[in-house]
Amino acid sequence: MIYSLIETAKGNDLNPFSYLEYLLEQLPNVDIKDWGILKKYLPWSKELPLICRNLQV
Repeated sequence: MIYSLIETAKGNDLNPFSYLEYLLEQLPNVDIKDWGILKKYLPWSKELPLICRNLQV
């Protein structure tokens, strides 16, 4: 499951380490039964912070 999450993050131009760190910091503080809230944490969500993204300078 972790491998799948990492590869999906890579496929969505996210930094896997930063993305997983963000999830582990944020998810304990949200209602994980609310799909509307969880959608913003998916790897393809446009609401993810820039820190999770692979930004090419």
